[in-house]
Amino acid sequence: MAVFYQLYQNKRTGSTTKDKWYARAKVIGTKDLRDIAEIIQRNASVKRSDVMAVLTELPEVMGDMLLAGYRVKLNGFGAFKIGIRTRPANTMKEFTVDANIAGSRIVFQPETERQGSNGPRVRTLATKVEYQSVEKLNKKKE
Repeated sequence: MAVFYQLYQNKRTGSTTKDKWYARAKVIGTKDLRDIAEIIQRNASVKRSDVMAVLTELPEVMGDMLLAGYRVKLNGFGAFKIGIRTRPANTMKEFTVDANIAGSRIVFQPETERQGSNGPRVRTLATKVEYQSVEKLNKKKE
């Protein structure tokens, strides 16, 4: 299995890297809760309908926890929390929610583990990533 990439050229006027080439990750499709439930059913002794029932409740429960101010950690996967975008205020007294909070977002932090006793932290979800050009994928389909 590989992470696919497609090359693109920087065309931004005034950029110090104008006309340089970069790779951009390219998805080849979408998998949804049904697909996940089907695979879990094959790997565990649980019916797909039971898995779907649990997975369908997950976003609602996580949403409630996030709105209550918690960071939600899914072991082996990562953690979610709410982040906010703000505009500056000149003083603490001048800061108001209406004037200075511009919005919120969900922040995902992939789970990591330390390599060795003092080694770097690496993401546990996709530790051995291989890369393949999406052009090669298209040639295989022909």
